[in-house]
Amino acid sequence: MDAYAEGINAHDFDLLEDLIDADAVFWFSSGSYRGLPAIRAAFEATWTRLQNETYWLEELAWIASDDGAAACTYSFRWRAEVDGSRIEGGGRGTSVLRRRAEGWLIVHEHLSAEPT
Repeated sequence: MDAYAEGINAHDFDLLEDLIDADAVFWFSSGSYRGLPAIRAAFEATWTRLQNETYWLEELAWIASDDGAAACTYSFRWRAEVDGSRIEGGGRGTSVLRRRAEGWLIVHEHLSAEPT
């Protein structure tokens, strides 16, 4: 998950692609995305909208794990600029990883707003 957050901050999906399963499903507030091309498009749209974005995870908790799969919950935070104004936000996330021959890959991510 550290490599994933670092890759997000590089704003280069090629750095993330080896960490995400080809058939992964990501649920963001902007929609649901299945497969690497759709997930890439979602990330790149966010990076276009949020200039100079910095993203990080807090309170990471591994809630399940065995030799083949693992799941974690976390809080995520971000800071960026939009039209020259500094903004920030965050929410809650869940990621599910599966061990493949090439290592641990994210097969599902669900990000949502913090409860009010």
